[in-house]
Amino acid sequence: FDYEGEIAIIIGKPGRRITEDRAHDHIAGLTVLQEGSVRDWMRHGKFNVTQGKNFDRSGAVGPWMVTADEFDGYDRLTVTTRINGAQRQHDSTANLLFSFTYLIRYLSTFMTLKTGDIITTGTPTGAGARFDPPRFLVPGDTVEVEVPGVGVLRNHVVDE
Repeated sequence: FDYEGEIAIIIGKPGRRITEDRAHDHIAGLTVLQEGSVRDWMRHGKFNVTQGKNFDRSGAVGPWMVTADEFDGYDRLTVTTRINGAQRQHDSTANLLFSFTYLIRYLSTFMTLKTGDIITTGTPTGAGARFDPPRFLVPGDTVEVEVPGVGVLRNHVVDE
């Protein structure tokens, strides 16, 4: 069971075929997301990781939404993930593979984004699978994902 600290974009205005220069108009706000990944299940699908990212109680979002008008720039946010207090991930949104505006533009080319939709933005380097040997979560671990100005999402790992 792996951790992936991320920022989540919450859509506030529906749209289809949204241009990058108009994408910010569709953001209601941001929140924190802890995407739990069951890595061995991700290997079941040849080209699909869906089953490994959708186990009951494997991820969390919150604890609240911070509205878009409270941010000066989306490319200067940091994401930090700590496991039992030890930092494992720390990076800036400036280093994401895809910007927030690109994600909104791209996704809206093939689907209508609706108010309340959540778009995850990707995880920085440092997920447990990237260590040698891997450093996966075990029951009893505490996962904290922090985005300054947005909040801290804290979860405890329990065995199913």
